[in-house]
Amino acid sequence: MRHFTRHLMLAAAALLPLFAAGHAAAQAWPSKAITVVVPYAAGGPTDTVARLTALGLSRQLNNHSVVVENATGAGGTIGANRVATAEPDGHTLLVHHVGISTAATLYRKLPYDTKTAFAPIALLTDSAMTIIAREDFPPNTLPELIAHLRKEGKKISYGNAGIGAASHLCGMLMMSAMGVQLNTVGYRGNAPVMQDLLGKSLDMTCDQATNTTGQIKAKKVKAYAITTKQRISDLPDLPTADEAGLKGFEVNVWHALYAPKGTPDAVVQKLAAAVRGALKDAEIVRRFAEINTTTASDARATPDALKAHLYAEIDKWAPLIKAAGQYAD
Repeated sequence: MRHFTRHLMLAAAALLPLFAAGHAAAQAWPSKAITVVVPYAAGGPTDTVARLTALGLSRQLNNHSVVVENATGAGGTIGANRVATAEPDGHTLLVHHVGISTAATLYRKLPYDTKTAFAPIALLTDSAMTIIAREDFPPNTLPELIAHLRKEGKKISYGNAGIGAASHLCGMLMMSAMGVQLNTVGYRGNAPVMQDLLGKSLDMTCDQATNTTGQIKAKKVKAYAITTKQRISDLPDLPTADEAGLKGFEVNVWHALYAPKGTPDAVVQKLAAAVRGALKDAEIVRRFAEINTTTASDARATPDALKAHLYAEIDKWAPLIKAAGQYAD
């Protein structure tokens, strides 16, 4: 018994430095400016989410400096790798959207393993997408649209903002759910997609409500459904895809916050707590609502919840991407 007790005490003693190191790291953090890396261009939806998150974090951390850095290119993988290879001290973070989960399959030679390269911190937001078409497109309801697409197939053009973009992913899931194959047209961004839709040289797309609400309200495009489980207040008469007949169909453009793998858990937990506080900030909530974006609940804004969500999203998208045979490298 004495032998067992001695071994137990030795094991506990060996762990003490680790606990002490983690506690010291948390006590010392943050010791310099925190950089939030955005893997997309300034002014886009992900950049907006990152800047509002940075503002909220700064307020929660006693107005500590939190700066945003745009590291663009390669479908978001350059910015993600910038964080994956950063010092794991809690001072370099990543805000990424659903594309972090699809890149795991879209890019067959990623310089990092999506599941192991990051310390998940918290889910941040969800944004609805809208299924829309040119203003004079014949179908008027989602069931009519599905029937029309099944009949016409590749005669119908579907525009997206490039491989890995939310509009690309929504299109893949939509075509799979409807059992159709359309003529997919890739663009360099959402703006030219909308331009061709308004000019009636493109038939349809699926894009974030942030980008489409104004055009839908002005009746410059025809809207068929929202891709989330609930309707949105800005478009109360637009049904969800599930309500309109595409049962079980859901696409969320979700954003989340990550640190490099190896970041002390005490620091990760402090960051997650700061995120939860930021997502209750009245101004932050209001500004997210203005762009049809919903902030995550406390239950979802945790490291464990984000890890589970990330893994589930990787598993959801992988078979769809492989079936489409469309890769980004």
